[in-house]
Amino acid sequence: MKLHAAGTLIIIVSLSVILLTTVCYVLFLNNLWWVNAIFFFLMILIGSLIIRFFRVPYRIPNIVEDGVLSPADGTILSVGPAFEYEHFKDERIKISIFMSINNVHVNSYPISGVVECSAYHPGKYVLAKLPKSSVDNEHNTIVVAQDEERKVLFRQIAGFVARRIVSYPEMGDQVVQGDEVGMIKFGSRVDVFLPLTAQVFVNVGDKVVSKKTVLAYF
Repeated sequence: MKLHAAGTLIIIVSLSVILLTTVCYVLFLNNLWWVNAIFFFLMILIGSLIIRFFRVPYRIPNIVEDGVLSPADGTILSVGPAFEYEHFKDERIKISIFMSINNVHVNSYPISGVVECSAYHPGKYVLAKLPKSSVDNEHNTIVVAQDEERKVLFRQIAGFVARRIVSYPEMGDQVVQGDEVGMIKFGSRVDVFLPLTAQVFVNVGDKVVSKKTVLAYF
């Protein structure tokens, strides 16, 4: 397992602040042994969580030619028909995946094909679990097309804590199912839009894993 390059500056700054806080505590606020123990435990815990958040576990993609893999780790929030307003401008099957702060936040391509759209939109930071976050929050929309019938739109959506979406695809890129797209820093969400003819294989509440879980088949 490695750490994502997008987290390098945050990790360095965070650990520096933790170290400075600890030094100041020892020099000026050293207290009873049990208070010290709680303080040091909290500092170690906070530092560990920040480092853990940017982890990139090694995974071999579960390549499924006719399947759509989950682009994110998380929990299925909703599954059902919805109007896709930005690119297709028609009715699609929408699968929403909520990524908690405990999930791996690196995203991957759900299918192989050509990037037909990659569009970043600044926005607000409401709770990622709320439906309106798809429109109101900072988000990045990516469309990958195998052909005219097999197209998948997925949207990286920043959450209440997240403040930056890292996304690498550019229009015209030839991409491979399971390869990295980028990541969303801290709690967030990914929406996936599929053709109405797709056969969905997940339900609300299911846990999904990026590169591994098959969301649906064309």
